[in-house]
Amino acid sequence: MRHETHAHEDDVVVFNIGMTIRRKHRIDLWWPVFTAMPAMISELSRNRAAADRGEAEDLGFIGAYTLMGRHGPWVVQYWRSTEQLYRYASSADAKHLPAWKRFNAVARKHPEAVGIWHETFAVPATGIETLYGNGAHIGLGALTGTVEATRRGRGARERLGSHAA
Repeated sequence: MRHETHAHEDDVVVFNIGMTIRRKHRIDLWWPVFTAMPAMISELSRNRAAADRGEAEDLGFIGAYTLMGRHGPWVVQYWRSTEQLYRYASSADAKHLPAWKRFNAVARKHPEAVGIWHETFAVPATGIETLYGNGAHIGLGALTGTVEATRRGRGARERLGSHAA
């Protein structure tokens, strides 16, 4: 069995964000919230590709995955730093701030219809341990590439806390 770990050498910010659909019959209230996130992820992905080509400033977005939970969609995002995440979130030129303002306007009128949530984890490079067996690349490894797992240690305890040179 081939074991790999993520190739990313630096700190990472894991940003989880999602929505809870509380009134399924009020699609008019939750649909705009539902469609706002894919537009933001698309904007961030285009920026990342342009930055990789040297055509744009890197906003710090590494990549994202969308999941579906019991209460609604959930997006796991990876960022280079909290500063870059917050800069994007507050930028008047990006899609997030207008979507946030629209959500707040609807939420004030209809607080029972849809909820949102987020969690931010700033993880130092020495606090990241990943394992991908037999080509099961997902998460950070799929977004940043993988290396042989033994590069960081023979087991999870060894890999956690190591920092490959």
